[in-house]
Amino acid sequence: MTDQRTASVPTGTGAGGGTDLAAVRRRISTDVVGRERELDLVLAAIAAGRDLILEGPPGTSKSTLLRAITGHWGIPLVLVEGNADLTPSRLVGHHNPSRVLREDYSADNFVAGPLVQAMRDGGFLYVEEFNRAPEDTIDVLLTAMAERVITIPRVGVVTAVPSFRVVASMNPYDNVGTTRLSTSVYDRMCRLVVDYQQVDAEQRIVARRAPGAAPRVVIDAVAVTRATRVREDIRQGSSVRGAIDLALIVGQLCAMREIPIPGGDAQQPPRDLPQAYTATFLDAMTIALSGRIHLDDLAAGNAEAVLTEIWQDHFLLNPAAAEPG
Repeated sequence: MTDQRTASVPTGTGAGGGTDLAAVRRRISTDVVGRERELDLVLAAIAAGRDLILEGPPGTSKSTLLRAITGHWGIPLVLVEGNADLTPSRLVGHHNPSRVLREDYSADNFVAGPLVQAMRDGGFLYVEEFNRAPEDTIDVLLTAMAERVITIPRVGVVTAVPSFRVVASMNPYDNVGTTRLSTSVYDRMCRLVVDYQQVDAEQRIVARRAPGAAPRVVIDAVAVTRATRVREDIRQGSSVRGAIDLALIVGQLCAMREIPIPGGDAQQPPRDLPQAYTATFLDAMTIALSGRIHLDDLAAGNAEAVLTEIWQDHFLLNPAAAEPG
């Protein structure tokens, strides 16, 4: 079998096999927090001409990595969501029905789908929830990955620009409505497991994405959000997006209720914080996190009750829980 992939990667001005990956990595790293190792591995796989599966829960910077890479290289990131509606015709493209009635089928009335668009433009086709896509759709992708060309009836052969890559993502904790990928898929793609960031990285992310949030709020928001990932009665906890929303909502609630946000020593034990602040924090947790946690089938109570227990653990019972996990 002939592998049509090339190891050359694009730069801001075009294809260049002599690209200094170390310099590229340094530039891209300014846009990504706490993902040094993952950035190295993704860049190496892409520069080697490989397609890639990123396996990890939501909110672990998978799309952020890809946007940073494609943004610095100046190439498109074509995003599609894997689900039952992603048929081969939606992925590849279709002929314009009204023009077909007038003109019959031709290459001129073909409307390119995301796969053809990415192949022609040399972009990354990013398929989210890859294991939710139908098998016949994945088969089309296998052909594009293996040969770097696809043949479309009444259109002809579409050959991928060398910088074309297929990058897929999967959530390992979600098995409802998913299919098991075949060995032929894994045989054609590299795989990287992306887990949650360390606590300091998540704090930096929240501080960046929730500008103006007080250090105390950032610490508490990250702590209770991370606590949702280690409880046995929660099947899947919240991503850092929950901590970002929580920090923003706490700030708005405290301003509206005229409640001072604790300042000074950001490492003050949670149990010593003012009651008005901690009570407001619980209200914010209810709206920011209750829809983001998925309880185990055997869990007692509802999401609000579990979040209340996490709040109690953090603010009342166990100050050491400020940095769980």
